[in-house]
Amino acid sequence: MITIKNYVRPENIDDAYNCLISKKKGVLIGGGAFIRMGRKNITTAIDLSKANIDIIKETEDNIEIGGMTTFGKLERSPILEKYFSNMLAISVKDIVGVQLRNIVTVGGTVHSRYGFSDLITALLVLDTKVKLYKQGIASLEEFLIKGSEQVDILESIIIKKDKREAVFKSMRNSKGDYAILNVAVSKLEDRFRISVGARPSRATLAYNAMDYLNKNGYSYENILEASKMASNKIAFGTNSRGSKEYRRQICNVLLKRALLEVVGNEN
Repeated sequence: MITIKNYVRPENIDDAYNCLISKKKGVLIGGGAFIRMGRKNITTAIDLSKANIDIIKETEDNIEIGGMTTFGKLERSPILEKYFSNMLAISVKDIVGVQLRNIVTVGGTVHSRYGFSDLITALLVLDTKVKLYKQGIASLEEFLIKGSEQVDILESIIIKKDKREAVFKSMRNSKGDYAILNVAVSKLEDRFRISVGARPSRATLAYNAMDYLNKNGYSYENILEASKMASNKIAFGTNSRGSKEYRRQICNVLLKRALLEVVGNEN
């Protein structure tokens, strides 16, 4: 059961931040999807729905996605459809159901650095930066490792527009379930980025496999070898959805399929 003593809905991000730092035990509720799954007593709930950060906009060089943008909006965006083989929409389309995707927000997911996040896995293989209201801009890779050094609000994520091809793959027990494992691969010219998430810990780049392909090329044999390298090097864990051994085997298969597909998409 969730209890909320005070509820505020700031009109802009400045007011939201001031409220967050001034209110004792203030909590950003975002879409509120995952807060409802537990028990919590919230002194002040801060609703960002009126803070004007529900955007997907395109500039000459980048795509900016506001922190309050829902997964449903990602899924339906005509802007995102034009880039990266529509991978971002593909990465969220099987998450539970339409109702949840219309609630869950980009900011809540990325700022929380959820291990089960399909979206984070996909974003990692793009040139993605995180824009925090006070701390400024950092790479997503750095943010996932270090987190936020102070109380802050994720204002947006910024993705560089380029010509990379990208592929997302996941394994689920059933459609709509959380992923047992997810992987993403991108290729820009002859440079690969490979990420693995839902391990069940948070997504990480497969550095050794990336280096191997970037140095040796992407023949079929090298793709098989890189898939094995990533599966053997990355740490996996066990939870109710699958064992670490099962995840390791799935990783090898999904990465091979994703790498072959991304190479095929470019040709």
